[in-house]
Amino acid sequence: MLQKWVTGSLLSALLTSTLWTPLPAEEARANDERVIRKLEEEQVGAVLAQDIPTLERLWSPQMIVNNPQNGISPNRDAVIDRVRRGLIRYSRYELKIEAIRVSGDLAIVMGSETVVPKGEAPRAGQTVHRRYTNIWARSGSTWHSVARHANVVLEHK
Repeated sequence: MLQKWVTGSLLSALLTSTLWTPLPAEEARANDERVIRKLEEEQVGAVLAQDIPTLERLWSPQMIVNNPQNGISPNRDAVIDRVRRGLIRYSRYELKIEAIRVSGDLAIVMGSETVVPKGEAPRAGQTVHRRYTNIWARSGSTWHSVARHANVVLEHK
């Protein structure tokens, strides 16, 4: 009887620990999500600081952006040019990540952002609410932003 109880207890403990132990794929996905979340925050800081070397490191040269001015920036250089000309310049930039989906070497981030453009940027001085989607691709162990879509959410009165 004791042997059945010990065997049953060991089997129960084994099954319980197996059920509660994350699978390697789940652990990798959770780690990828943490990395992407960090990169999103780093990107916001770099945009606020006008830190072009960091933006060049984060953004793929082939990055394409559907921008909030209803235009397409066809590559990283076009987006960096907008930063240099003061068309992407904010006194405030708050990001709210609502979903991250990682599938293999691609990560899709969706959420909302609030910016206060300044200087020569469109809508300077206004608080602007936007919806966004960022797509990141991994090459080796490095992630780069490869695509972005941001659109202004109009206030309904």
